[in-house]
Amino acid sequence: MDPMELIELLEGHKSYIQTHNCPDPDAVASAFGLQYFLKQHGVDAKICYDGTVEALSTKKMFEVFGIEILQADTIQDMTEEDYIVAVDSQKYNANMTDLIGDEVGCIDHHPTFISCIYKYKDIRLAGACSTLIADYFYRTHTQISPAAAAALAYGIKIDTNDFIRGVTDLDIDMFAYVYKQADVDKIETMYNNVMQLSDLKAYGAAIDNIHINEGVGFACLPMDCPDAQIAIISDFILSLDVVDISIIYAVRRDGIKFSVRSERKGINAGKLIAAVLKEYGSGGGHYAMAGGFIPRENIDKMPGLQGPVENEFMKQINRMKRGSI
Repeated sequence: MDPMELIELLEGHKSYIQTHNCPDPDAVASAFGLQYFLKQHGVDAKICYDGTVEALSTKKMFEVFGIEILQADTIQDMTEEDYIVAVDSQKYNANMTDLIGDEVGCIDHHPTFISCIYKYKDIRLAGACSTLIADYFYRTHTQISPAAAAALAYGIKIDTNDFIRGVTDLDIDMFAYVYKQADVDKIETMYNNVMQLSDLKAYGAAIDNIHINEGVGFACLPMDCPDAQIAIISDFILSLDVVDISIIYAVRRDGIKFSVRSERKGINAGKLIAAVLKEYGSGGGHYAMAGGFIPRENIDKMPGLQGPVENEFMKQINRMKRGSI
């Protein structure tokens, strides 16, 4: 899609940029970068999200980069006629609340699991959604601010795990492009003091509960962990030399949250979690990283938790190895 078509679509409409629920750094950076891109072409848009911002690194972005973002419950004047552009997620995904506005656009780097028709759609597989937004500035020769460039560079670094996870040539090219124009001090600031005491406790719980089955590292966290913490632990378990797939899940008040990482050839994390949870909840993502959720009301429908769920993961992994899914 031509980014200028998005400008034409949004002109004259009250517009919002909606991230996935509980946004991570890539989602926030993408929304912030897109907001600046639109503004450079005369379109004002507000950034919004549902859920809570849990990770300290994400909260810190608001201050360091000067990002204004609205929690959905605080928006009193959104109407059905207002336009929404989904960023780093897609309509009907379990991790994106269907707000009252009209989702006319979607910019995402994940595969599509539930089809939706948009007036503007830019869904390209890449390591980070921030990469796609950086490409908008590059292709249209639009001036970018040092803060927006720094945020996009940070989003690319975080979502590609410093260029070792799901990285594409476009990620590398766009990082080089925005980094040259970025306020590097802001990027460096983002790497200081971004761990909370609760993160350390979650690491301890994972270490106490981890077990490994044929290179698959499982850990059930016996605490009400937020999404961001579970994702951090999933990356941590994957760093073990005997693990190339990590599957972390936490039993919370609202249900069971999963985070999956894969470095194994032939094992797509997004397809894996979608297949395992299809009867009880929902899941998705891309090849290297994915998430899923089983609502509280569906837990009783399951045959059990730790043993049965982990057995189902192993069964689906073996099916993938045989090329059955």
